[in-house]
Amino acid sequence: MQWSARTAETVTLAVAGALLGLAAVGLDVVGRVLVGAAGLLLLGLAVRDVALRPRLSAGDGGVEVRTLTGRTRLPWPGLRVRLRTTSRLGVRSRLLELDTAGGPDDDGTLVLLGRRDLGTDPAAVAQALQALRPS
Repeated sequence: MQWSARTAETVTLAVAGALLGLAAVGLDVVGRVLVGAAGLLLLGLAVRDVALRPRLSAGDGGVEVRTLTGRTRLPWPGLRVRLRTTSRLGVRSRLLELDTAGGPDDDGTLVLLGRRDLGTDPAAVAQALQALRPS
């Protein structure tokens, strides 16, 4: 199974970034810098989404997470999959937590992925990963 950012969101980011870039041409210097930077940021996020497809994939051997520095393989033995829910200022967010730390002296690998990274609710991904996990 694979999860990645939704294609419609990636396209929307790219279009919005391009439109902001075009709008920046007709502005004064300060506006050009601010609006141009916002456009570049949105285009950068769109490129990141495309480069990291699929963001998370799972199979018989474990899970693989794609990052800007490469791929991280997390084998099923020792992998803990949790759903982390936080609430700040009345806004609730959920993250998929993948952790390989074996104890207090083992740093392991910690990966946190949100709805935007996965393209779906992290709770659904956590359930799917638990179902794929070999017994």
